[in-house]
Amino acid sequence: MIVTDSVVEALALENNLIKQRSPKYNIRLRDDKNYPYLQLTATEAFPRVLVARRFERDGNYYAGPFMPARFARKTMALTHRLFGIRSCNEVITGKRGRACLEYDIKRCIAPCVDTICSAEEYGRAVALTQLFLEGRNDELLKTLKGRMVDAAEGERFEEAAQLRDAMRTVQTLHDRQQKMARTELGHRDVFGVKLGPAGLVVQVFQVRSGRVVERVELGTEAAIVGATLGEVLEAAIQQFYELRGAPPDVHVPAEPDNRDALETWLEEKSGRRVRIVVPQRGEKRGLVDLANRNAALAYQNRFNQATAAQYDALETLRAVLALPALPRRIECFDISTIQGSETVASMVVCEDGRMKRGEYRKYRIRGSGLGIRDSGGTRRVPSPEPRVLSSAPTAPDDFAAMHEVVQRRYRKLLEEGGPFPDLILIDGGKGQLSAAYAALEELGLANLVAVGIAKKEELLFTRDREDPIALAGDDPALLLLQRIRDEAHRFAVTFHRRARTMRDLHSELDHVPGIGPRRRRTLLRTFGSLAGVRRATREELAAEVGPKVADAVLAFFAGRP
Repeated sequence: MIVTDSVVEALALENNLIKQRSPKYNIRLRDDKNYPYLQLTATEAFPRVLVARRFERDGNYYAGPFMPARFARKTMALTHRLFGIRSCNEVITGKRGRACLEYDIKRCIAPCVDTICSAEEYGRAVALTQLFLEGRNDELLKTLKGRMVDAAEGERFEEAAQLRDAMRTVQTLHDRQQKMARTELGHRDVFGVKLGPAGLVVQVFQVRSGRVVERVELGTEAAIVGATLGEVLEAAIQQFYELRGAPPDVHVPAEPDNRDALETWLEEKSGRRVRIVVPQRGEKRGLVDLANRNAALAYQNRFNQATAAQYDALETLRAVLALPALPRRIECFDISTIQGSETVASMVVCEDGRMKRGEYRKYRIRGSGLGIRDSGGTRRVPSPEPRVLSSAPTAPDDFAAMHEVVQRRYRKLLEEGGPFPDLILIDGGKGQLSAAYAALEELGLANLVAVGIAKKEELLFTRDREDPIALAGDDPALLLLQRIRDEAHRFAVTFHRRARTMRDLHSELDHVPGIGPRRRRTLLRTFGSLAGVRRATREELAAEVGPKVADAVLAFFAGRP
């Protein structure tokens, strides 16, 4: 798909491409006919405006093509009415005895009679006609409007109506100008570039004889870190013309690096002078902008809109958090507990905006760790002894839990050699963030960047800023962080529910050496309950699980009240 600025441009481009490629099933426009041009015969002493079917380099001025074809004849008739350009085929010498009917009905200024119109006066009319055909008609519209108002005030309503229709035609001609086929474009290539965090797309419009005849796309799906537009254009021009000849003009959106060297290389390959130009205004700049728009559309299609939006969100994060590089890998931590019971943690990984489920990790909090500071600055030292998991709730300590899980995660990464994240996301505020940084500093990883996201307010907390960062609710960067945080929370809650379920299904028999799930079920089914197992004799137990395990069961319960 190629984007144009108007339906007229799309029609002109369709005509060009059908004639260039001759597709099998396009019946219309496959013949040698083209939309008509208007030819100002500048090679004649007294030029005329004629309808021409093709553009030729014969010294005459061509305008168009005109779509539909009747618009060309309407425009030609307007040049007769407005400027008095002749329409006859006579050889003009200026010595004719009297002017013809065209002069009487004010459709010609009669250059055939030099006493009525001199060659200089006719030359000025020809110059105005060329400006009109080139579309430089703002001044013309202003003049026509003044003449129309004067005619209306003088009650010359027929003349005023003609001037009104002339203004409409001039405005329509201006609106129908297009860039897909213009005689003044000649031979040139036009580059458009879209450089994003996901990769690069370059679109090249090849213009031949004033018509866009081909569109070539170059691209890479690898991220180009730190590359400038000038460097990208330099590489794109070298790659594109490695096996192609260059036209006289190459139009680019910005100046490429080593421009002079590139021009010299292109001239040596093409055998003629080649200029690399950065258009600033007018139709040439408009075609460059159109190529840029097509490159942006191709970028969206190549990386699909969802992926491109994710990379845009990552780029926003990089700018907001002042990160040295794009946060392509984000690891998020969340703690799940109910009043200190069965405290667990989760860690999820997001790469390039996509969750990497295979790298998720879950942790049971052991309760060991080094001293950290809470949000109030008070130093607290968790117990160095491992905490026995039990159903009895203990005082919740999210800060210590966060310190422990971050320390365990990155100690293992240090042993394995990575990969380390570009950004660590902590589910919590200043306190949890401080605990995470304390663990990183103890491991010598204080260079890693962490950020906390608080629930409800959805504020971002960083180490370097006193005040939190507030992003708009619909900001793609915030939505991405929320999605990662919610996934970490879901994973932690799921693990926490499973841990509680395992605790509720726990039996004292699980602590007896030699008793597994199968023997436990056998004993409970045979004796009805744990109390029944405790009351059983050695002979009854041995009949079910053997003498060795029976002795272990008796020894276990003998030491318990």
